[in-house]
Amino acid sequence: MIKNIFVLLCLSATFTYAENPSTIFNASDQPKAPDYSKEQYWSALPFRKDAADMIPKSEKWINDSLKDVDVFYIYPTIYRKGETWNADADDKKLNKQIDKYPVKYQASVFNASARVYAPRYRQAHVAVFKDSLSPKKAALDFAYEDVKHAFDFYMKHYNNGRPVIIASHSQGSTHARQLIKDFFDTPEMKSKLVCAYIVGYAVYPEEYKVLTPCKETNETNCFVTWSSFKDGFEYADTEKDILVGKLCVNPISWKMDTISVKGKGGFLLNQNRKRLYSVEAQIHHNFLWVKTKMPVARKSNILHLLDYNLYWFDIRKNVADRIAAYLKK
Repeated sequence: MIKNIFVLLCLSATFTYAENPSTIFNASDQPKAPDYSKEQYWSALPFRKDAADMIPKSEKWINDSLKDVDVFYIYPTIYRKGETWNADADDKKLNKQIDKYPVKYQASVFNASARVYAPRYRQAHVAVFKDSLSPKKAALDFAYEDVKHAFDFYMKHYNNGRPVIIASHSQGSTHARQLIKDFFDTPEMKSKLVCAYIVGYAVYPEEYKVLTPCKETNETNCFVTWSSFKDGFEYADTEKDILVGKLCVNPISWKMDTISVKGKGGFLLNQNRKRLYSVEAQIHHNFLWVKTKMPVARKSNILHLLDYNLYWFDIRKNVADRIAAYLKK
């Protein structure tokens, strides 16, 4: 248990101290671009054994050939130490961390109902979220170009007209916000979007012309978002923008009301615990307040790292419900 807690604290990229790259941002100084025609530049792909294939022991693997929907997952910040503002997509050590944690414990939540695609991208250094003097916009825009190119490649070579789920966390959600705006914010493309799970980062619905937030459990062609905090915690408005925007859904009830509800149970790094950690959540001023006895959560006010783990089984069921509703339509 102590080891698990240590690992999670180390992966708290957005809130962990890290040294800034020593030079100002210059696109030509960044590592080479990923080639999405090569499988090595995908952390997860269907019909291939990878980190996104984790399932509980109580379930049986469902062959990807039987799944009618795809999920395009964008992982959070893991890059905390390096000389460039954007990560190297060929960095084996970094990729191992990406596969072992966010892809394994977040992207896997979708694998019972959808084929999982997760591109490697040159994510921005964590310092862009900590240092006001850093080239935040330039580094994040640079990272987004990889995500955009990966999705464009996916649409041209993998999609074949299939419905899509967009899923993300933290830095991945900064890119997902823009991705759904660039690709799905029209009546025609909105109809192809089952749902976008844009988790752990502020979302502002007024940015979209056509897309709207989901208001019901099985609503489709819409998006959801939340950021988790310890029950009763609230910070100053000046610090609020990064995680809490103008919208929050409760990922247990899938409503935007303030009613407190109990979930199916959460986990740290073992979804096969005999007894999952109890989780109860309610919305307060777009903060998702959580009551749980999970070890890390008991000692932290900001539960950013646990935005998927706390409600993993609730999300898994909701994905199946939304897909069923979409296909029925």
